[in-house]
Amino acid sequence: MLWKNNGYVLAELLMSLSIFLMISLFFIPLVIDLNRQSQELQIKKQATEFLYEELQGLLMNRQPSADHTVVVNGIEYKISWRNTGVSGEKEVCVKVEKGHFLPGTEICGISE
Repeated sequence: MLWKNNGYVLAELLMSLSIFLMISLFFIPLVIDLNRQSQELQIKKQATEFLYEELQGLLMNRQPSADHTVVVNGIEYKISWRNTGVSGEKEVCVKVEKGHFLPGTEICGISE
C-alpha cells in the first residue's frame, strides 16, 4: 500500500534550510579567521626571508646597502640597517607597516 506524505515537504525544507544556516553561521567566521592567519604567516615568512638574505649578504663581505623598500604582491617591506654599538655589529630590521587588512610586523636580526 502506498503512503501519502502530503504536507511534510515544506516543514522538511524549512528544517534543512535552518540547519544549513546554523552551520554556515558557525563556519564562515572560522574560514575568515583562517584566511587572516594564513596571510599573517605569509607576510612573516617573506619578511624573515628578506632578513636572512640581507644577513647572508653581509657575511659574504658585501657592504650593507642603505635602507630600502621591497614591494612583493603589493606589500611593502622596509629594510633598514642600524649600528648596535657593540663591537661594530650591525642590525638589520624588516618592517611591514600595519594597514587596513595587513598586520604590522617587525623582525630584526644581528650580524654575527
